[in-house]
Amino acid sequence: METLASRPTLQTDRIKLPLTYDTALMMEEIRALNFRDFIYYNVCMLTHPFRKNKDEEILDAADGSWAEWRDSGFLKDSPYMLSIVNEFRQHCTITLVRLLRLEAGAVIREHTDPTLGLHIQKSVIRLTIPIQVEKGVDFFLNGTIVPMLPGECWYLRLTDPHQIVNGSQSERINMTIDMVPNEWVRKLILG
Repeated sequence: METLASRPTLQTDRIKLPLTYDTALMMEEIRALNFRDFIYYNVCMLTHPFRKNKDEEILDAADGSWAEWRDSGFLKDSPYMLSIVNEFRQHCTITLVRLLRLEAGAVIREHTDPTLGLHIQKSVIRLTIPIQVEKGVDFFLNGTIVPMLPGECWYLRLTDPHQIVNGSQSERINMTIDMVPNEWVRKLILG
């Protein structure tokens, strides 16, 4: 039985959401996109920011809540991943959506993302869906491992220190979905 003490709060730095996705379908779509080889770290933008009512793409979109976001050709060619994004679009404003690939043996040093926390007013929050994660890939948040498994969906308070160590023999692939928090998002995350 759930008690008030067991419900997540804004002080919680990680919350596994009650959503799961088919990573086999996601990997099929990723393979079909035919990404080139990469070194260390690779980002595939699935949405791009544009100035509202203009065809001028914006290169720096750290916040992005003020921009108009359009789907990339990659996302349009990936019906299952597009359906995931559209599932959230029914309830909130989606901004940046990406595939993040980290080479085997690579490390993302500890850092913070100052605008990615539900507790910050006028923030954008990020949900993470691990797609390909082998044993030996560790995501550290506040010095402890977040045990994310493929297909799960997580809210992580990324304003806190975090780092990734890929100690596996394969690349790690995550899908991240940034969104403008509203009451629906808060209820999804906090229950």
